[in-house]
Amino acid sequence: MYDRILLPIDGSDGARRTVDHVADIAAAQDASVTALFVADTTLDSVTRVQGDVVDSLVETGEEIVGEAGTVLASSGVDYETDVVSGGPARTIVDYADRYGFDLIAMPTHGRTGISRRLLGSVTETVIQLSQIPVLTIRLADETRTTFPYERLLLPTDGSPAATAAVEHGLDLAAALDGTPHALSVAESGSVLGLGGDESDPQSAAEAAVENVEPMASERDIGTLVTAVEHGSPHEAITAYVDANDIDAIVMGTTGTRGIGEILLGTVAELVVRTAPVPVITVTAEE
Repeated sequence: MYDRILLPIDGSDGARRTVDHVADIAAAQDASVTALFVADTTLDSVTRVQGDVVDSLVETGEEIVGEAGTVLASSGVDYETDVVSGGPARTIVDYADRYGFDLIAMPTHGRTGISRRLLGSVTETVIQLSQIPVLTIRLADETRTTFPYERLLLPTDGSPAATAAVEHGLDLAAALDGTPHALSVAESGSVLGLGGDESDPQSAAEAAVENVEPMASERDIGTLVTAVEHGSPHEAITAYVDANDIDAIVMGTTGTRGIGEILLGTVAELVVRTAPVPVITVTAEE
């Protein structure tokens, strides 16, 4: 399912959980990992030593990716490390595109660097701009990280963005021999906050999960669980995760139009910020 994983890392407290989880995924999938540190050139971190310009962040970055490499090596994972300079979000997205990665894995909480705020602007922007899936892991004590994913939650409203994520989630479930759960949330005025038949949210939600069934059949997935819940979408999704022992969520964002236009859907944003399990976001152009 994944051959090359990009792991932007900044050494934040708790980020070791992300490295460990990526190591588990890569070892199981026989994937290679590149641990990347982006020295943020927008920060005033440059000093002069003996006439040479030395970026202290680069030195720190070498240490951080080296530590990540040690963890990856201990799991038998083929890995590389790299330290580059630039604006973090755009640099990460461009790096992933240039070198043909098929997954970006990032933490969503920390104190400094890439993850310096709760779903800081860098992680959020990477999710929006990336044309490949982004795996996010919230750095909180209650976050559960297990692999392989035995139960995957695929929230859907039938929109193109949700459908792209459903297809990715079904592919992942088939590769892992896991059980996908297709969930739609009927909320007055919308389904999952992304669209649907506003006059009849119940019918729209039911149709959204029914549309997943032929896609699952095409992939010879033996068991597909479907459900329609009611209430606040992100709260219903989180409650479903807890009630059904879900291991990961795969869901769509609304697309990208460049760094100046933030199109991360409200529901997706809230789920990424609060989910107790890893979340894989998949972008589809409108």
